[in-house]
Amino acid sequence: MGLSERRACQIVGADRKMIRYQSQRAPDIALRTRLRDLANERRRFGYRRLFILLRREG
Repeated sequence: MGLSERRACQIVGADRKMIRYQSQRAPDIALRTRLRDLANERRRFGYRRLFILLRREG
């Protein structure tokens, strides 16, 4: 839109550090796909119960 980053963040009300944040965590693909599969199988389960199921699997 032709705005500077500072001005755009000010309009939206977002912190500039939040916009520039880059995660340092490794993208654990296998865990994420398994979590997504479990969530699709058991749609009514929340994140806490899915976490318990993942922990049981190891």
